[in-house]
Amino acid sequence: MRILVTGATGYIGGRMIPRLLGKGHSVAVLVRDPRRIEGRDWFHAVEVIVGDLLDRDGEWMQKLVGFDAAYYFVHSMSGGGDFQNLDVQAASNFCQAAKGIPHTIYLGGLLPKSDKVSRHLTSRAETGETLRQQLAVTEFRAGPIIGSGSASFEMVRYLTERLPIMVTPKWVANLVQPIAVRDVLAYLIAALDKEPLGVVEIGIPEPITFKEMMLGYASSRGLSRWIYPLPVLTPGLAARWVGFVTPIPNSLAVPLIEGVVHPVVADVARAQKLFPKIEPIGYDEAVEYALIKITHREVETRWSGALGSGSTYRLSDWEGTIREERTIHVKASPEATFRAFCSLGGERGWLAMDWAWKVRGWMDKLSGGPGLRRGRRDPVELLPGEPLDFWRVEEVRSPKILRLRAEMKVPGRAWLQWEAWEEGEGTRLVQCALFRPQGFPGVIYWYSLYLIHKYIFSAMVRGVAHIAESE
Repeated sequence: MRILVTGATGYIGGRMIPRLLGKGHSVAVLVRDPRRIEGRDWFHAVEVIVGDLLDRDGEWMQKLVGFDAAYYFVHSMSGGGDFQNLDVQAASNFCQAAKGIPHTIYLGGLLPKSDKVSRHLTSRAETGETLRQQLAVTEFRAGPIIGSGSASFEMVRYLTERLPIMVTPKWVANLVQPIAVRDVLAYLIAALDKEPLGVVEIGIPEPITFKEMMLGYASSRGLSRWIYPLPVLTPGLAARWVGFVTPIPNSLAVPLIEGVVHPVVADVARAQKLFPKIEPIGYDEAVEYALIKITHREVETRWSGALGSGSTYRLSDWEGTIREERTIHVKASPEATFRAFCSLGGERGWLAMDWAWKVRGWMDKLSGGPGLRRGRRDPVELLPGEPLDFWRVEEVRSPKILRLRAEMKVPGRAWLQWEAWEEGEGTRLVQCALFRPQGFPGVIYWYSLYLIHKYIFSAMVRGVAHIAESE
């Protein structure tokens, strides 16, 4: 089949594409910035359509023809205040362009049996309704997705690992119905062989409480944990606590927490009847699979891989930008030097004054930024568009260049960039710290940290050289 995938840089979309290709399908992806998928193993195996779903007059509108099916994986989970209207607008534009596609498959969220539905769950339901009104759709509704790198799993993992004793809201006793990511993918692929089915709810065989999710994770890790529910602690306060303790930013913690404030239970009878060959695994088994993937460093995609509705930037000139450059000759090949600077961050750290980086990460977390805890997907490999601690990989071209864009809270825009160029029998390593200040406060910010930056960046470039020469 010829299949279109939207949301290819997201958690589910990035996992679907290699599986579809593995089954012999012809795959096209609709992306805003093709640079963000250039490093994927499947990049040269797919057709790339460049376009923004919010651009109703874009050329992409005329290119969604000749497809047998389409996957719609676009959500604004971490979008701004107007994300509901943006989601509906994007879905409406997609409907206009995809009228000739006979089957669209959408992944939405389970809705609680309550009149008080969160804005984010409401938005996902409205997106599904918009698609169903104009297209032939199968809409899968799922609860928390449990898999290596998923936001729900990372929230449970970090809370349980870091807090032996937890004082929690009383609604941790509410029933939820998570599902393993492998089962979500199985349903999405199996739907290709069906006619459009409308709404289908999916989940593990029996619902559990959010408290049981944390205790189940603790059991898998051999940890003793004590959880004491209290009748206080509002969803907003709980989300901020999650944002402080885990890598999940407040903008994403809020919809995750709001998703369990009320019981969210699936009616899986229809899914069992329509897909009898799919037998979803239980929660404990899903946790075990996720931990195995993490242990073996085989995390395919992460929750933080997609940018949502945020803008992307590309430096085209240096006017008005402070550039602090250091170079050093490295007695190693460009390939070894490239691997060295691509290994920074995550567990390895940043080679100089790690305590200062951690303090900066805590400060950023307290001010609503991502902090350092996002870590990295792989200890060596970096892909365009993915997160690295509180940076975003803006460009990576092996074995020459890596550029990171800062996503921590700063009064301006900041980048770190490394280049590796062959020089004699070794490599010329060029390291640049770039800052484009926002007004006078930005200038004050940069120069007040000049001495600290001088020490850190000097030690960092020497550290990269040492790693490359030690290979």
